[in-house]
Formats: sequence, structure tokens, C-alpha cells
Amino acid sequence: MPNQKKAEPHKKYRVLSLFSGCGGLDLGLEGGFTYLGKQYAENPFEIVWANDINEKATRTQKLNFPSTEVVCGDIVQLLRDGVAMPDDVDVVVGGFPCQDFSLAGKRRGLTVKRGQLYLSMAKVIEMKRPKVFLAENVKGLLSWENGLAIKTITEDFAKLGYEVDYRLLHTADFGVPQTRERVIIVGVRKDLGLRIEWAEPTHSDGGANGLKPWVTLREAIGDIEDEERQKGLPNFGYSKAKRIKGTQGNTITKADRPAPTMRAEHHGNIEFHYKLPRRLSAREAARIQSFPDDFEFVSSVTDTYRQVGNAVAPVFGWHLAQMLKRILER
Repeated sequence: MPNQKKAEPHKKYRVLSLFSGCGGLDLGLEGGFTYLGKQYAENPFEIVWANDINEKATRTQKLNFPSTEVVCGDIVQLLRDGVAMPDDVDVVVGGFPCQDFSLAGKRRGLTVKRGQLYLSMAKVIEMKRPKVFLAENVKGLLSWENGLAIKTITEDFAKLGYEVDYRLLHTADFGVPQTRERVIIVGVRKDLGLRIEWAEPTHSDGGANGLKPWVTLREAIGDIEDEERQKGLPNFGYSKAKRIKGTQGNTITKADRPAPTMRAEHHGNIEFHYKLPRRLSAREAARIQSFPDDFEFVSSVTDTYRQVGNAVAPVFGWHLAQMLKRILER
């Protein structure tokens, strides 16, 4: 069954979600899901409007968030056309496209149209004046042109009347079984006098500093090594691409460590299972990204890999939601 949400009668913060993909960050913000036997409590956030340009990703979000208005289309064009968005928005979130800042890509950054899409997010923030906003991007954003990208982006957000700060966070430090680092940018409206209090890690490599040890790949997917059991879950299936040593995505994963970063553009080269003679399945990739098993992707195996890789890990998003909640409750 899809992970369906119902609005509660008590007050919830209204969230407008941009570049939302299949809804990983949105699921984390709303909460109310179970992952690896742990219940992640419902949060006081309601996704009232979401947008992405990828039609298949928006179909997935519509299935899993039936009460959210999901609009498929180019946000630049939608804003030009005067698209209707909800009023009284408390929070704006968005993982604006990151490929042009990625260390694994061509790193064209702000020099190309896609690298400037954060300006559309800035435009929405200017229009809706939310109390807080949160943006997510890749680690490479910090080093592009010796820090020019992050400096330009944060200054542009600050000009809208927000106190802005950013941090590089590791999702494994928050219970996600994956070595995935992401830049999180947070802004609070200056007139509200709010203070940014960053989310504190719950896990660490080896359990250092009294924290829980990182969740390993075996802990994440070991219970579905039996293929027959995994076939009972949605989105079972895996790439049959042959192994070519020395190329990206052709390593064998390690059972006692978190998985490597799940990439969106794997071109069949998603990593191999630590024990079985095949690549990781789409469902295993979703587990690695911390999606609950009842979250169903409306797509082929290849598109599921892509949607998973493009998403914000829901468990990571849940911890970001705690941070936003603390800020707003002040």
C-alpha cells in the first residue's frame, strides 16, 4: 500500500515543495512512517503544493501523497505563466538541480541555465515570504569556483530579507545507511527574530562520541537477501548490466559499512550486492535511501533507480524537520 497521508485537525505548518522529485524530503518533513523497524513520528508539517519537471517522479508523488497538489512542469515557465500557488505558506523547501555542481559532473555551475534554477526558488520565497526556507544540494556546491557558487546563492537569498546559514551534513550521521554528503542551506525571515539551530548527529563512524554507530548495509538490506521475500515488496528488480572493472558503479559493496551514494544517473552501473551475484535491486536502493517499504515508485526499474538517486533520504529529511520545528516553535 502507498504511504498515504491524512491531515490532522491540529495546526500544521504549510509547506511548499520545489524540485520535489518523488517526495523523499516531503516524506521526511511529514513523518509518520516506519523504517528498519523504527517509527518516525508524524511532524507538524503539511505539504500543500509540490512541483517537479519529471513526469514520472510526480506520478510517484501523487500516489504517495494523495492530499498534496502536485504540479508537473518547468518551474521557470510556470512562474512566467503566473501559476497559482497556495497562500499563507510557512515553509519553502527545495533541492534545486545539482548536477552542474557535482564533483562527478562537468561542474558548469552558475554558467548554465540549470545551475541557475535556485533563482526560481528565490522568486517563490520573495512571493510567498515564508517564515523559513530550506534548500539542499551536493557537496560540490561548496568548492565550485573556489566557493563562488555558495557565496552567490546565499547572498541572493539573504537579499530577500533572510538570515542565511549553511552546513555540509553527512546522511550516515543521521541513521541513513549511505555515505552521502549534502549541503543544507537554511534561511529565517529577519523580522521574526528566529535563530537557526542545526540538527545534531545521532550516529557516527564506529560509534564515536557516544553516538550510535553508522547503520551498515547488512543491517539495511540483509533481511531481504532472500529473493522470494523481496519479490513481495514493490519495485523489485535490478539492472542486468555486466560488470566492467574500474568504472563507476562497478564495485562490490561492503556488508559492514554504509552503502556508497545512490546516484541518479547510474546508466545501469549501480553497485553490486555484497553477497549475491548481482547488482543492487531498485528496492534495495530505496532501502539504502531510507524509503519505507510501503513507498511505491511508479516507474520501471531504471526510473526507480533515478528517482531514488535524485531524492533526499526521508530519514535525513525527518531530522531536518525536527530542526525546522525547533526554529518555528520559538
